[in-house]
Amino acid sequence: MFKKLYFSLSLLLLVCLSPLAMAEEISARQVVDEFQNQLLSVMKAGKELGFQGRYDKLDVAVKKSHDLPKIARIVVGKQWEELTTEQQNKLESVFSKLSVSAYAHNFKDYSGESFTFASEEETGRGGVVIHTNLHIPGEKDVKFDYMMKKKDDGWQIINIIADGVSDLALKRSDYTSVLSRDGFDALIAKINEKIESYAKQ
Repeated sequence: MFKKLYFSLSLLLLVCLSPLAMAEEISARQVVDEFQNQLLSVMKAGKELGFQGRYDKLDVAVKKSHDLPKIARIVVGKQWEELTTEQQNKLESVFSKLSVSAYAHNFKDYSGESFTFASEEETGRGGVVIHTNLHIPGEKDVKFDYMMKKKDDGWQIINIIADGVSDLALKRSDYTSVLSRDGFDALIAKINEKIESYAKQ
């Protein structure tokens, strides 16, 4: 009996110490690198894929690398608590579609672009900022700063600052204004209108 118990514990120890179990978690930089590689891949086939094809390719990549539910909560600020559970779920769903649609629209063709890592820094609240540059032939580089937070066992993007402009801040200013002035249904309609405009361009 003791031999069987010892053998079982030995097997458990081997499993726990296996390369897979000991593998280091994916770093914040790796999350950004992988996402940017996906963007470049879609850009290279952008014309052939069309909007819907690009959307389908990026859907998983965006949801995997971005904490979209958290971002949706942040962009409406304190008004999030005033929404019903049904409204919160609807906002998360529509905002997710908007986020993927924006990438499918903005990264639709390729003319030699490339991303390079610049630096990484820790924030005061346990977050990480990944600084990268988008090189566009014949144009000025675009600086992208990815604000990362750890969720469960991995890192996810919660905000992107492009050349000093925060996408999260822009959306929060716009969305809270619409929500306060015109109400929830008007905000959803505004987001859906934007999604439709992305698909047509």
